[in-house]
Amino acid sequence: MTSKTLLIVYHSMTGGSEQMAHAAADGAREEAGVHVRLLRASEAGPEDVLGADGYLFATPENLASMAGLMKDFFDRCYYAALDRLNGRPYLALICAGSDGQNALRQLERIATGWRLKQVAPTLIVCTHAQTPEAILRPKQIGPADLAQCRELGAALAAGLALGIY
Repeated sequence: MTSKTLLIVYHSMTGGSEQMAHAAADGAREEAGVHVRLLRASEAGPEDVLGADGYLFATPENLASMAGLMKDFFDRCYYAALDRLNGRPYLALICAGSDGQNALRQLERIATGWRLKQVAPTLIVCTHAQTPEAILRPKQIGPADLAQCRELGAALAAGLALGIY
C-alpha cells in the first residue's frame, strides 16, 4: 500500500485556527499510511499542493473574508495547480467571530476552481468576538470543537488510506 500525503494549510493570528489545524493533524496522524504535513499558509507553496493527495484548509474569517495570508497562499498556488488536482479530497475549518459564511464562500469557490471534492461540510467555530479587544485577544477553542476537528482530520486521513478518495 502506497503512503498518502495529507496537506494541512492554516493561518492564525490569535490562535483559534491554529488550534483547530493542530487538532485535525493530531487526528489524521493516528491513521497509518498517511503522511501529514502541517504548514502555515505563508510557508506553503505550489510544490506542497501538488505533492499532496488530500487537503485540509484552516483559516480565520477576518473582516467578513478569508484571512489575507490564506488568500495569499491560494493566489500563489492557484494557477500552478489548476487542472492538476481534479477530484482530490478536501475539508475546511473556519474560526469566525460571527458567522464565517463569507470565508466559507471564498474557500468553496477556490476549491471548485481547483475541482477538489469536498468530503464533509466545513466546520465553522464561532468565537462570538465582536469588540476590538475580543477580536484581538488570543482565542481558546473549546474541547468539543477541537474534538470535531480531530474527528474530521482522522476521517479524511482514513479515507485517503483506504483509497476511498
